[in-house]
Amino acid sequence: MPALVRLYIKTSLSFLLAGLLLGGYLIVTQHAIGRYPSRLLITAHVHILLVGFMLMIVMGVATWMFPKPPRDSRRYRPGLAVVVYWVMTVSTATRALAEVTAAFAASDGLRLVIVAGALGQIAGTALFVVNMWSRVRMPVVAVPPNR
Repeated sequence: MPALVRLYIKTSLSFLLAGLLLGGYLIVTQHAIGRYPSRLLITAHVHILLVGFMLMIVMGVATWMFPKPPRDSRRYRPGLAVVVYWVMTVSTATRALAEVTAAFAASDGLRLVIVAGALGQIAGTALFVVNMWSRVRMPVVAVPPNR
């Protein structure tokens, strides 16, 4: 398994744990303490699980399993794949941390950080699609000899 794929999978599992911990906090806050949690905490929970866990594990497995690009292909760029990983990881973590923090301390600066994180997630996902597009094809298979 390539190093980038391992990074994607381990990072996605880390986001899964973070999302479950935040989800546990939300459940306890609402049902044991009786206080409805902030919408920002719910939004952070959803983004940690859907983008941080689900989307990033899909990106990692797709990077691993899709047919390798032809040797002469210039459309798929491995360096861009690494950039996408970092953009997605940093953007998702930044957005989630800003949303959690903003739930307890409102700030115009935090709102801008949330927007920056969201735009980073959009940009990272778009770059992933552009980079992977050429790998969505049938693999080249040698024709078996006639018997």
